[in-house]
Amino acid sequence: MNPIPLHHFLAVGAILFALGAIGFLARRNLIVMFLCAEMMLQGVAINLVAFARYRGNLEGQAFTLFILTVAACEAAIALALILMLYKSRGSLDVSLWQELREPGQEPTIDEEPLPPPQREEPLPKLTPAGPEPHHHEEPSHV
Repeated sequence: MNPIPLHHFLAVGAILFALGAIGFLARRNLIVMFLCAEMMLQGVAINLVAFARYRGNLEGQAFTLFILTVAACEAAIALALILMLYKSRGSLDVSLWQELREPGQEPTIDEEPLPPPQREEPLPKLTPAGPEPHHHEEPSHV
């Protein structure tokens, strides 16, 4: 007897997938969108493993291993791409990348544009050896 019924696993997988889809559509930060896509993959993986366990075979679990392998490779490539995009624009806002659209597609115009990112003041830097300590000489009593 299976202690946890199949529909509990399917509900958890569906909730993960729905939360990932909502987060992907509602957010504009590239890293958050990437993490939401990964959450959707995890929801699908839970459902595949649950069905494989319910049917008593390893096909769903083997397929999940392939999904996780591809997701790990995709994560490395996506994070490298996000890093390069951040270096070139200084922001991870998706609306700044309108020129990456296909030719002939109209750009999406935001109803409320975000304010430009503020430049932070650089932090003070110490010399390599650190600040020179103050020497308080006490009068010697001879």
